[in-house]
Amino acid sequence: MDGGKIRGASGGVNQSGVRNHNERLLLSMLQRRGGMAGIDLARLTGLSPQTVSVIFRKLEQDGFLQRGDPVRGKVGKPSIPMELSPDGVLSLGLKIGRRSAELLLLDFTGNVRAQVSTAYKYPLPDDVFTFLEEGMVSLLADLPPETVDRVCGIGIAAPFELWKWNDLIGAPSQRFKSWKDLDFGEHVARFSDLPVFVVNDATAACRAEHLYGQSHDFRDWAYFFIGSFVGGGVVVNDTVFEGNQGNAGALGSLRSTGPLGESQQLIDVASIHLLEGRLVQAGVDPRVLWHHPQDWSDLSRYVDPWIGETAQELAKASLSVCAVIDFEAVLIDGAFPASVRTELVERVRRYLANQDTRGLIAPKIEPGSIGGNARAIGAASSPIFTQFLLNTNAGLAAF
Repeated sequence: MDGGKIRGASGGVNQSGVRNHNERLLLSMLQRRGGMAGIDLARLTGLSPQTVSVIFRKLEQDGFLQRGDPVRGKVGKPSIPMELSPDGVLSLGLKIGRRSAELLLLDFTGNVRAQVSTAYKYPLPDDVFTFLEEGMVSLLADLPPETVDRVCGIGIAAPFELWKWNDLIGAPSQRFKSWKDLDFGEHVARFSDLPVFVVNDATAACRAEHLYGQSHDFRDWAYFFIGSFVGGGVVVNDTVFEGNQGNAGALGSLRSTGPLGESQQLIDVASIHLLEGRLVQAGVDPRVLWHHPQDWSDLSRYVDPWIGETAQELAKASLSVCAVIDFEAVLIDGAFPASVRTELVERVRRYLANQDTRGLIAPKIEPGSIGGNARAIGAASSPIFTQFLLNTNAGLAAF
């Protein structure tokens, strides 16, 4: 945001034939800023008050908007803000993780209505899609038909080239490779006619932070999400940028150096699976890391060294990404307790102060705010974003 305006928001146009753009623009402004009166949105977007009024009326009739409480205290009639209707649009989000899968139902305002999960040694397609089918029945069973009709799609967040990670999680190679060339939409079509939107899991987490987190002060920022393996995302022009092949922000593949000088990737030196390995060596069941609610306080002798090593690597990686794009900030989140995130961010800040920043403007290091559920929430937000909100990076897509 800049001077009270959302930086990077496209201006509106009043000509006929562009309602889709203008509807997305107004819905995006309300999603980012909360309820607003039409006159205020007209001023911010450059649309005429009449145009905003007409669009508001249509969106309200269609059930996407609702009237907020009157704002009194000014001269004249009370101002009636318009806001997103929580029941206006709903979406399902599936996160396919290395240890578990999560399925949730998200409403238009970002609230998780219901959620189910399953655990496994490693993810295989038949198990995951059976969980999705049965989970959908469970989540939608008690909803009235008119609400079910508002479900706009299924978002699926999965690691990029999932089949290549079998050596890291012990999955039998041939069975695990069944993910390769798998058509997600084709599998889902066997039990649902909802459209399917597939996104990289870390990019999904980045979108959740962008839409529902505390990142509104920044227009361009990088994002690290630390789960079993570290990943990332990038936000450019106040919109998550997925890239030509949907793999932008693959920050886990940034180069690093091992203890013997060997070439490694960030994923090899800044992931929770390293902490799992240390617990196994110490005779501690690593599943304790994933218990809910998460509490790692009894594991400090293992967690503290891991935080220090991870922070050093994230500090170097933060400068690396800023050498490519002049990011204002780097946000860090993950599938760990909030206290671990706080300590990790603070240590990254300290390590960054000692890095060689010649030719660079060091970014602000800030904590993410969504937590371990970010990937599933981001998955569910993909159908909503794609169909109803404004992508300010649309002009950057390949022709």
